[in-house]
Amino acid sequence: MPRKDSMDAFGATSLIGIAIVLAVNQVVIKLGNQGVGPVFMAGLRSLLALIVLLVWMRIRGIRFAIVARSVPAGLLLGALFTVEFIFLFLALDLTTVARTSILFYSMPVWLTLAAHFLLPGERMGRLRLIGLALAFTGVVLALLDRDGGGQASLLGDFLALGAALAWGAIALAARTLPIQHEAPEMQLFWQLAVSAVLLTLLAPLFGPLLREPTLFHLGLLLYQSVFVASFGFLFWFHLLMTYPASSVASFSFLTPILGVLLGWGLLGEDVGWEILAAMVLVAVGITLINRPAKGRPR
Repeated sequence: MPRKDSMDAFGATSLIGIAIVLAVNQVVIKLGNQGVGPVFMAGLRSLLALIVLLVWMRIRGIRFAIVARSVPAGLLLGALFTVEFIFLFLALDLTTVARTSILFYSMPVWLTLAAHFLLPGERMGRLRLIGLALAFTGVVLALLDRDGGGQASLLGDFLALGAALAWGAIALAARTLPIQHEAPEMQLFWQLAVSAVLLTLLAPLFGPLLREPTLFHLGLLLYQSVFVASFGFLFWFHLLMTYPASSVASFSFLTPILGVLLGWGLLGEDVGWEILAAMVLVAVGITLINRPAKGRPR
C-alpha cells in the first residue's frame, strides 16, 4: 500500500480493530493465567509467535538477515521485551484488567517525557505539556484508588506501570539505535527470539509452570501468539509505515477505554468513579500528546 498523507476509512477501521484486539488481549492474558503460569505463558507466546513470524517471512519472501551492527541493539530490545511482559503478565495475575489497561497504556506519557530530553526535535509544546499533566494525573488517581476490593493489588498496579516504562524504552531504543534501519519483521524477530529464551528460562522462578491447563487455555495462548504477538504487531507496523505517525498514534487512546469496559463487562470487575476518571484523563492526555505541534508536518 502506498504512503498516504492522511487517515482514510480503511486506516481508521484497521486501527479501531487493533485497539479492540489489544484490549481483548488483556482479558485473554488474565484468563490464560488461570491455566498456565504467567511468565511461562509469556514465554510460550513469544516462541509460537516467533514460529509464525518466520513462516510468514518465508512465504512473503522477506529477507532474513542478522546484521552485525544491529546485534547489541537487538539483544537490548529482546531484554526489554522480556521485562515488559514479565511485568504485564504478573500484573494481570494480581490486579484487574481495567487498572492494568490504564497504567500499561500510559506508555506514550513516559515516551514523550523521555523524548523531550533525549531526542532532537521532540521538545514538548504547551499542548503536549497539558496532555502529559492530564495523563499523569490519571495514572496517580488509578494508583491511589484502592476501592477494588481483593481485585486491586498495589504490587500489580506498579508492575503494570513498570511494563509501560519498559515498552516506552523499547520504542525509544528502536528510534535511536542502529536497529532503526532494520525492517519491522527483523525488529520483531529480535524481541520474540530473545524473550522466548529468557522468559522460558526465568519462568520456574515465578511459581509452577502449569496450573490447571485446558484446551480453553491453549486456545487463549494461540490467540495471543497469532493475532497479537505476530500478525497484530506486524499489521500495526504496516499501518505506521502507510499513514502519518501522529494519526496512527492518536488511536491509542481507545485501548485503555476498551480495556476498562471489557474488564467490567466480561469479568465483572469493580469500576468506581476514580477508575473512570483515571481512564478519561489518560485517554485525553494521550490524545493531546499525540497531536502534532503547530507548523510541524504530520
